Amino acid sequence: MNRALFLDRDGVINEDIAYPYLPEHIIFKEDIFDFCKKAQKLGYLLIVITNQAGVARGHYSEEDVKSLHQWMGERLLEKGIKIAAFYYCPFHPEATIEKYRQDSNFRKPKPGMVLQAKADFDINIAQSLVIGDKLSDRIELPGLRSIIIKSNYTPVNFDVEKLSEIESFL
Repeated sequence: MNRALFLDRDGVINEDIAYPYLPEHIIFKEDIFDFCKKAQKLGYLLIVITNQAGVARGHYSEEDVKSLHQWMGERLLEKGIKIAAFYYCPFHPEATIEKYRQDSNFRKPKPGMVLQAKADFDINIAQSLVIGDKLSDRIELPGLRSIIIKSNYTPVNFDVEKLSEIESFL
C-alpha cells in the first residue's frame, strides 16, 4: 500500500485568488516546491484534491480546470515534483448551472476524492495526510489526518502558521 499527501490547490499550492483558471492566474506558494520534494523523498504520493465551485457558478469550464491542472503538473515536474493525480469537484449545492447543482460526495469535506484516489493508487489512509487552508479541508474520513494552514479563511482553528511547519507531521 502507498501513503499519500493530499494537497488542496488554491491556498496551499498556489496563492488563493478569486476563481483562478488560467496559467497567468497561478502564483506558486513560496515554500511549496521544497515541501513537496521532501514529502516525495519520504515516499509520499502527491495528490491534489480541490473543490472547483467556479465551474458550478459558470466562471470557467471543466476543460479549463483540466487544462490548468495539466499546466500546473508540467511546471511542478520541471521542479522535480511529480503529482500523481489531480482530482477536482465541480459541484456545489447552490450552483447557478443546473447540471452542477448537487450535494456531491466529492465536495470536500466529504471524502469522495480521497476515496477515489485510495482506489486508484492503493493508498493506506492511516499513513496519509491532507494539507489545506480551510476547515472544509478536514476530510470526513476516520483515520485520515488533516493539517490546516493559517489563512484568510482560518485566522483561528488552524494547526500551523506555514507549510514548512508541517514537516514534523510527515
